[in-house]
Formats: sequence, structure tokens, C-alpha cells
Amino acid sequence: MAYTTLSEQVRKLANAQRSDAFVKEFRAAVRDGTFDAADLPQRFTLPKAFTRRGQDDTYSRDVRDMVFEATPAFDEWFADMNTQLTPARRGGTIKPTYENIEAGLVDFKALAASTREKMQASYTKGQTLGNSRKGAAPAKRGAALAKKAPAKKTVARKKA
Repeated sequence: MAYTTLSEQVRKLANAQRSDAFVKEFRAAVRDGTFDAADLPQRFTLPKAFTRRGQDDTYSRDVRDMVFEATPAFDEWFADMNTQLTPARRGGTIKPTYENIEAGLVDFKALAASTREKMQASYTKGQTLGNSRKGAAPAKRGAALAKKAPAKKTVARKKA
């Protein structure tokens, strides 16, 4: 049986900045019974550089090391977890600037079609709103004021 430690597996991660998430998932898998592992008395430092909010300095964390059996099932779990923790680099969306349109990086016909759809939707919304207000009768000014402030009753005093 080949045994290995958690610290060795952390060093094999493709993205060291996700080592804390890997340790958390590893412990959850041990807790769920996905594979067996045992605690070791020594600790190791995670390769991730942590930063505190609003500060520029970094610090590191130590976690308890564990030993486990390196089985094909664990290797499959590790490969899956390693790909989940490695971010897929995607190119950002290209902003529709004059230069990007001129260079052909942005499809002008698609951009024009989406602009036309937005303008048509805005126009239709305005027409619908205006037509819905046509049917309503205008409120009378005096009626609204009379409802808000009821007239005060005056009591006539007798002269003595």
C-alpha cells in the first residue's frame, strides 16, 4: 500500500492559490467517507498568500497534516478536484468601441441589430405607456382637495 500525505498532494495542485479550498474539500471527503485518512501531529504551511482586507501585507496559514492511502479512486477524485479548482481562462468580452469595430473584433451587423431591437423596445414601451394614459379621465382639482381637507364645523356662542 502506498501512503502519501496531504502536504504532498497540496504541492501537486495546479493552482496554489486554491490550496485552502482543496484542504477544505479534502477534509469534507474524509468526513463523508469518500476515502480514509488519519491526522498526523505535524503541521504544514499552505502555499497560498492570504491578504487582509484594506492592507497590503500577506500572511500564511498552517494546517494539520494528514496521511492517506493513494488509491486509483483517490487519484480520480484528486484529478477532478484539481480541474475544478483551476480557473478556466476565458477572454473577456470585447467592448464595442470604434477601433474594435474598425478592426473587425466586434460584429457590426450584430451590434446594429441589437441596437435596433433596444430602440424598438424603448419606443414600444413609450407608446404603450402613453396609450394607457389616454383612456383615464383627468381628475378634477376641486374634488381632490375636498376629499383631503374636510370642512371645519363652527359652534355659535350665545351672548350673555
